[in-house]
Amino acid sequence: MLSTFNGYFREDGRVGTRNHLLVLPLYPACNRVAAMIATEFPTVAVVEMHQDWAPDLEGWRLAVRTLAGWTDHPNVYATLLIGVEPHDALIPAVTEQLPKHVRYEVVTLSESHGTRRALDAAKRLLIGWIREREGLVRQPAPLGQLILGTECGGSDACSGLSANPTLGRVSDRLIAMGGRSILAETTELIGAEHLLAKRAASPAIAAQLLATVTHAETSSMRMGVDFRGAQPAPGNIEGGISTIEEKSLGCVHKGGNSPLQAVVDYAERPVKPGLTVMDTPGHDVMQLVGMAAGGAQVIVFTTGRGTPTGSAIVPVIKMSTRTALKQSLDDVIDIDAGPIIEGVLSVDQVADQLLRKIVSVANGEPVAAERGHHHEFGIFPGWDGKEVAQ
Repeated sequence: MLSTFNGYFREDGRVGTRNHLLVLPLYPACNRVAAMIATEFPTVAVVEMHQDWAPDLEGWRLAVRTLAGWTDHPNVYATLLIGVEPHDALIPAVTEQLPKHVRYEVVTLSESHGTRRALDAAKRLLIGWIREREGLVRQPAPLGQLILGTECGGSDACSGLSANPTLGRVSDRLIAMGGRSILAETTELIGAEHLLAKRAASPAIAAQLLATVTHAETSSMRMGVDFRGAQPAPGNIEGGISTIEEKSLGCVHKGGNSPLQAVVDYAERPVKPGLTVMDTPGHDVMQLVGMAAGGAQVIVFTTGRGTPTGSAIVPVIKMSTRTALKQSLDDVIDIDAGPIIEGVLSVDQVADQLLRKIVSVANGEPVAAERGHHHEFGIFPGWDGKEVAQ
């Protein structure tokens, strides 16, 4: 049985599956510099920021945690933060959360006296980091060092029968080795949350899970969004899903059968080994960003409809529910659970394949989203800017 992968050890003991240099613009006004860097340094991980943040805006707390989580990520060797003014509130808010071992620098447009000089300053830093990181080599690490992110999107009638149960089996296996697994998509739990609560390690964790799901639904309804009435989405219906409960039951399968050890806020790092629920929206990009901020070094994304969405710093393995989807989107899908539907392989046999794929990707194999340069980025502002009742 596979038990190790080859990764990059960090000073805090975590292990990365990648060794990225990350360019993180803190405001939309900084995107131009980031885009210029991406052109000159195609191997550097670069994202775009599409949201402005300030202490008085909804989502400030989650934005600060997300940006700090990306900067202090085991898959990242060093991060360049690009700001507008050195006194912008976001810069100290993020950097004050970073441990001393984290490599980062801040370049601002005002201190550099413009875009071109900011680019020059960024280039000098990146060139130095590129030389430095060459000295870091992969070393064997136990699979229990991994935090696995799990996600499904564009679900179909086969999601709960093939890909999601397969991912759940792998989640259980990783947890048995001491690892951590994140089950996200709070709104995708509606209708099945009571089943997951029964697996909670304590009554307090069960109550926290139920409160989190209720908070998401009631907050959304106050804004005029009826999840029960609007779900499943048109694409899900076209794929063969008839009710929100059916969709949620399929979603819960990704968490396997392990006890629920914790419920955490968006972009919060799981502390305990085992299964953790992270409070995220159903938006694919924001889910990926939140799980990455929580420290996931690998994410498995099951899909019955197909989606190329990826992450700048975390490899996102796409798993199709049907072989026909794999064949039609071969440059998007990494692994196929369709043989389960066809009766050719069992869930356990495909789980063996998926675990081998995770190890291979953790060892450095690029996934389709990486080859396609999918670096989508968006931060969840919260359901209504308020904490969930504990």
